[in-house]
Amino acid sequence: MKELSNTKVTVRLRKVEDRKEWYVYIESYPVFVPGKKIPQRIREYLNRSVTTVEWDKKRTARTEADRTKTYKPKRDDNGIIICRSEKDQESMLYADGVRKLRQREYDNADLYSDTETAQVEQNERSQQNFIAYFSEASRKRHSNSSQSFITNWKRTLDFLKQFAGDTLPFSKINNRTAEEFKRFLLSAPCGGSKSGTISHNTAATYFSIFKAALKQAFIDGYLTIDLSAKIKGIQEQESRREYLTVEELNTLAITPCERDVLKRSALFSALTGLRHCDIQKLQWKEISMDGNQARLHFTQQKTKGVEYMPISEQALQLCGERRDPEQLVFEDLPDPAWISKPLKRWIEAAGIKKRITYHCFRHTYATLQLSNGTDIYTVSKMLGHTNVKTTQIYAKVVDEKKNKAAQAIQLEIIKTTKE
Repeated sequence: MKELSNTKVTVRLRKVEDRKEWYVYIESYPVFVPGKKIPQRIREYLNRSVTTVEWDKKRTARTEADRTKTYKPKRDDNGIIICRSEKDQESMLYADGVRKLRQREYDNADLYSDTETAQVEQNERSQQNFIAYFSEASRKRHSNSSQSFITNWKRTLDFLKQFAGDTLPFSKINNRTAEEFKRFLLSAPCGGSKSGTISHNTAATYFSIFKAALKQAFIDGYLTIDLSAKIKGIQEQESRREYLTVEELNTLAITPCERDVLKRSALFSALTGLRHCDIQKLQWKEISMDGNQARLHFTQQKTKGVEYMPISEQALQLCGERRDPEQLVFEDLPDPAWISKPLKRWIEAAGIKKRITYHCFRHTYATLQLSNGTDIYTVSKMLGHTNVKTTQIYAKVVDEKKNKAAQAIQLEIIKTTKE
C-alpha cells in the first residue's frame, strides 16, 4: 500500500494579525516525507489574501494561536470558499485550481516514476493559458513599477488578446506564433480616437515585453525551451527629437498664452529638463534653497529614481510665489490630453513652424545643454536617465548641427589659369 494514497489537499485561510484579512494557503495532509517518522502537514501559501469571506455561523472552529472561538468559511457545492467581492472570488477559484493540481500529484504519485510524474506536470502546465499568465505576471510582478511601465504591459496584453483571443495555451506558443505576433504589432491600429497604426518603436517596446513574459514563463517551467532567446526583437528606429532654439524660447517667453500655467511649466521644462508628469506633481516642499541656489529633491514618476538637482534662478521665478509645502507648484496644470490644442495655438502665435509637443521642451533642454558644452554624463544625470545611451540620441542632434555649421562658411574660389 502506497503511503501517499490518502493525502488530502484543502484550501484554507489564516487570519492576518491586527487586520480583517486572511491569507490563502493550500494544506496537504498526511504527507509522508523521507526521513520523517510521522506524517507531515504541508502548507503552501499562494501570495493571495481576501477580505470578504462568507462565514458559516453554524460551523465553529478554533484558531491555532489562541484557541478562541471562530467560524468556518462557507463553501459552494464544489468545495470552493465563497467570497462577496469578485476579486476575492477569483482568488478562491485560483486557489482551487492549485489545489486540484496538487491533489492529482499526490493521487498519481504511486502510479508514475519520477520522470513520468515530471512529464505529467509539464503537460498540465503546457495546457495553462498564457494570456491569463501574462495578466497575472503584470499584476503580481510589476505592481510597484512606474505608471508608464504598467501601462505598456496593459497595452501589450490588449494587443495579445486582439491577436489570440482570451485563450492561448503555452503548448501553442512557438517561433512561428511569436513571428506572427511581431507582424501583427507592426501593423496594429492605434485604437481609441487615434487613426493609423502604432509607431514602429512602440511596437518594438510591446514585443520586448512579450519576450520578457516568455522568459519568465520559461523560468517558471511553463515552457520547456527559452523561446525569448531564440526570437529576434523589433529593431528600434531612431526618431527625430524636435527642439527649440534659444531665440525661439525667447520668442515664446514674450508671446501671450491662454493658459499661464501651461506657458510657465513649459518654459520650466526647457530650463530643467523635467517631464510633464514630474512637473505636474511637483510640490513646494520639493524645492529647497541652499544659500542662493535653488534645488529640487523629488522622485521621478517614470523611473522611480530619486533626483537631487540644482535649477537656475529663472526656473525658480517661473514657479511663482512660494506657498504651503504640500501645495502643487504648477497648480491646475492639465493632463497631456488637454494640453495639445492650447500649446499648438501658443506655438503658432509665436510664429514657430516646427511641430512642437510638450515633451519637446525636455528635448530642448538636453540639446541646448550639449550644444553649450555640457558633457553628456552630466546631461544624462540631469535628465534622470538610467543609461547614458538614452542621452546619446541628443548628442547625434548636436553633431548634425556641427556638420551644418561646418558648411555654413563658403568661399568663392576663383580659378586662375597660367598665361
